[in-house]
Amino acid sequence: MDEGLLEEGHTEQSIVIDAPFDEVWRQTNDVAAWPDLFSEYAAAEILETSGNTVRFRLSMHPDENGTVWSWVSERTLDRAAGTVRARRVETGPFEFMDIVWTYREVEGGVEMRWTQDFRMKPEAPVDTATMTARITTNSALQMALIRGRVRERAGLTAV
Repeated sequence: MDEGLLEEGHTEQSIVIDAPFDEVWRQTNDVAAWPDLFSEYAAAEILETSGNTVRFRLSMHPDENGTVWSWVSERTLDRAAGTVRARRVETGPFEFMDIVWTYREVEGGVEMRWTQDFRMKPEAPVDTATMTARITTNSALQMALIRGRVRERAGLTAV
């Protein structure tokens, strides 16, 4: 068996958002509003909500070939622990994709951390190492964008 197929991707990144915990939690967990929070999503459709778990379909903006990537994910929120556990239900090119969001109050605001673990399918258009690099780069961009948008919507920045 090719050992490369067993490779697992892992990324972990965080950012501090200078806003109240409740504001950061509310805005970043309002999945229906993600197209206005993230730059990469064109649509977010809530499919089902059960207790603290939401199942939803995300669709990205068309890529350079005009392909619109879309998948179904589930997120389970634990406000008391400041964590959200997410996984792709429709995995697409991934064998699996699991994400843990953690939130904690720190000096200067709220640290939001994304820990992503995944593996690409052998037939995926990119390998796990390439996807790890893409996710690392994109997560930093999206986190910075989210920080600005959360602060702006909370009225914490000049318009």
